[in-house]
Amino acid sequence: MCGWWRLIDFTMHIGFHYTSALRQQGGIGRYTRELINTLAILDTKNRYTLLVSKDSPLDKLPTLPDNFQVKVMPLTEKIMTILWHRLYLPLWVDVGGGAYDIFHSPNFILPPLYNTCGLLTVHDLSFMKYPHKTVPKLQKWLSKTVPHSIKRATHVLADSMSTKNDLETMLNVPSKKISVVGAGVESRFKPIIDTHILNHVRQKYNLPTKFILGLSTLEPRKNFEGLIQAFNHVEPFFSDMHLVIAGGKGWLYESIFAEAESSSVSDKIHIIGFVDDDDLPAIYSMAEVFAYPSYYEGFGIPVLESMACGTPVVAADNSSLPEVMGEAGIMVPATDITALAVAIKELCCDHALRERYIQRGFEQASKFTWGKTADILLNVYSMISTVKQ
Repeated sequence: MCGWWRLIDFTMHIGFHYTSALRQQGGIGRYTRELINTLAILDTKNRYTLLVSKDSPLDKLPTLPDNFQVKVMPLTEKIMTILWHRLYLPLWVDVGGGAYDIFHSPNFILPPLYNTCGLLTVHDLSFMKYPHKTVPKLQKWLSKTVPHSIKRATHVLADSMSTKNDLETMLNVPSKKISVVGAGVESRFKPIIDTHILNHVRQKYNLPTKFILGLSTLEPRKNFEGLIQAFNHVEPFFSDMHLVIAGGKGWLYESIFAEAESSSVSDKIHIIGFVDDDDLPAIYSMAEVFAYPSYYEGFGIPVLESMACGTPVVAADNSSLPEVMGEAGIMVPATDITALAVAIKELCCDHALRERYIQRGFEQASKFTWGKTADILLNVYSMISTVKQ
């Protein structure tokens, strides 16, 4: 039984590993921030303790209601990782001020728990499906620690049915142990028409007037090299079209820069680095097409954000992307450079087709909100608590 000392209390005390929200700008960091921001609005019944490492930038903490508190661990994130998952020291996070009913870790790895239900979010299994596209040291570590964390978890959350299926088939996780809790789109993602905002963002990143946009962390799995190759085919049809690739450097990204530099139209390819969250709606809104030819995704939030901003989308037809896209965008095989180029060209040239997908995109994006995500998560919390009792 988990947290047996609190069975007389109907209000749950939920511990939440919040470090990634403060230390990671994109991806899981954004997912974690939005989840907590929404729970802070919707949930006034349960009590939350956000656990963070001592080297976390605490000035980035949001303003939280009284039922939320922050607990700073006396260790850095690196030291905690070593002690918990390399040395396997029993430094239980629910001892000494914890006493949680549930401890939720949103970042693949579950810390040691003494007498608490552990809830673990596994966003994807890319390190297993595409090991050659991950840094070998990281791939080896995740392949060891993620399955170990899953075994210790009371329940597991997956971002999509695709990830749930991967967990079942690749790690033999029982279906009843997994719940699907996806992601949402913030209300700030909408078409930006204010010329002052658009001009400011354009100047800030030195953006061209017309461009195709690719956005994600720079790593092999995202297939930016394929996007650059597709742009090489598209560019001859447009005298003023450029390609903008936005995102922070991840790993094994050198070949992306090499592909751009070797292009015959390299002067029209712009790799602009990480984009501030506040500037994303404007950049999506300025793009002619958003292209997301990733080899594998646990969810794919940028697809929905682009749709919400009124920009038509071309994405790969694999993993979770069909779930997220529905019929609101054009899907092509990630490896089919010609099909990707043709789809981009059609969305740039065919006004009726473009408008059709823009409208479908608005409808599809509206189905995914952080409020719905938080409601599903709260139901999972309640389910675990009920099973516990």
